[in-house]
Amino acid sequence: MNRRDFITLFGIGGIASSLPIAIAACSSEKSTTATSSSWQKIGTVAELDKTGQLLNEKSPVGAVLVVGTSKIKNLVAVNPTCTHKGCKVDWKATENKFLCPCHQSTFAADGKVLQGVATKPLATYAVKIEGDGVLVLKS
Repeated sequence: MNRRDFITLFGIGGIASSLPIAIAACSSEKSTTATSSSWQKIGTVAELDKTGQLLNEKSPVGAVLVVGTSKIKNLVAVNPTCTHKGCKVDWKATENKFLCPCHQSTFAADGKVLQGVATKPLATYAVKIEGDGVLVLKS
């Protein structure tokens, strides 16, 4: 075997041996996309029932605030980041609304702006209880 044949054979072998790595990298990217569009556990029913709200700022779908308890059927889940300047909104259970402490924008339970300087609604999530977990799906 001459030098040119050896280098050609070695080059093809290197490319062929890296092919499984490239395929694995592409398939893991697809599974990440599939995960972001599926139900994600953000906490437990016990955590939710303790205070009537569950905040997870580092969930796979982003920041999520769930309000309600496991005993009611109409749980609410929103991204608690105010759409005006990015402050974290608070849930006011007695008034059934979200309030931004920075500039006093108020949002309805469904995330829509009620009043204030914010012009865009809060992002919402579908929410359900499954077993002992509270799960959300970005809508």
